[in-house]
Amino acid sequence: MRYEFLVETYASERIKVVSVWSEFRDDHMEFRPKLNDPRGRTLHEQMVHQCVSEDFWFRTMLGVDVAAPPLPSVETRKEFIQRYVQDSGKRLAVVETKAEDWWESETTFFDVKRSMAWVMTRRIAHTSHHRGQQMAMLRMLGRDLHSNYGPTADTGGLMQNHAPTIYAYRDLNSLLEDLEREAGKTALPGAGGKAVTERPAKA
Repeated sequence: MRYEFLVETYASERIKVVSVWSEFRDDHMEFRPKLNDPRGRTLHEQMVHQCVSEDFWFRTMLGVDVAAPPLPSVETRKEFIQRYVQDSGKRLAVVETKAEDWWESETTFFDVKRSMAWVMTRRIAHTSHHRGQQMAMLRMLGRDLHSNYGPTADTGGLMQNHAPTIYAYRDLNSLLEDLEREAGKTALPGAGGKAVTERPAKA
């Protein structure tokens, strides 16, 4: 199917969302990039936005309604992860059944007409944009970072130095099972003294 790549990308994106959420600690929920500056969302606000925004886009633009409240009844990190995994899994199951004519059909994107495939592409980009903000927040908190798209400074540094891609968990079930203990993440090797940027600071 011509649009299978969009289904596969959404399948991986939903895992990437909760993988980043799993890198935070519970006491990071109200962390803001700059103290007392509400322009930068807290982790809690980022989670609310992800759940509410994705629910809205899928329901109103893609016609995919999972018939569930987008937010957990108790807004803790664990509950957000579980809610998002459940709802995004239902959305994935629906889009997996769609034929090419559905992907090419028109829908309303705010005030303009776009194809379903265009809207899904834009949705994936929107999610990735906010996830990048959260990964920057993890660095502000001094946290190590597993791979999300490829190597990080903590998995070995630069791709050209053959740094590996190391995910925090092997699959979603492993992540969900470890939410209480937070002890099962894959070990990180660090950069081993190699550069982690193409323009390293000079000593």
